[in-house]
Amino acid sequence: MNGEKLLAAQLSIVENKGYDFAPPFQEMTIHLYLIGVMWRHGERLDVITNPREHAFESLNKILVKGGMSNKIAAKRIALLKDLSQEEGSNEAYAVTVGYQANQDDNSLDMIFDEHRDEVRVSGALWRFYSRGKRFMLLGGSAAAIMAIFFVTLYAPTSSGITILASGLFAAALVVMPTFIIGVLIYRIKFKKKN
Repeated sequence: MNGEKLLAAQLSIVENKGYDFAPPFQEMTIHLYLIGVMWRHGERLDVITNPREHAFESLNKILVKGGMSNKIAAKRIALLKDLSQEEGSNEAYAVTVGYQANQDDNSLDMIFDEHRDEVRVSGALWRFYSRGKRFMLLGGSAAAIMAIFFVTLYAPTSSGITILASGLFAAALVVMPTFIIGVLIYRIKFKKKN
């Protein structure tokens, strides 16, 4: 497929740059770029549907072929349709650049260069968020289970609501400080950079 060939050439250039973006941002940007590439290619074909819509249908097939379920692929396409247009019905920057792209023009690299210094799409912030979320989930769950165990063991006459409340309180004692510390680290480390 024309779009996949052009994308492969562009990705090899991008990989050599060593960008550190959040995986969802990088993936969405590549998909929007590919929409633009396939849209222009679709205009040269004799397709019944609108070439822009044909590009979204083609990307849906690529996602399903790549192992994504039909339901998740449909949700991704719906999200990409929303992201593909900015205010005033203008096409998103990634779609426009993809539409104008040629084989070795570094156009995908140009899109990522625009976002290189944006903290909100950085890979470091994404990893920080993922670790914090995992710690809050596991730590909160462990604290809740331990609290429920000890309340059940040492106060067997407690009601179910008391036992549940103690578990929720113990989970909150782990989750809330972790969240507050995470917000402080974000403000100090990441907001300062911005």
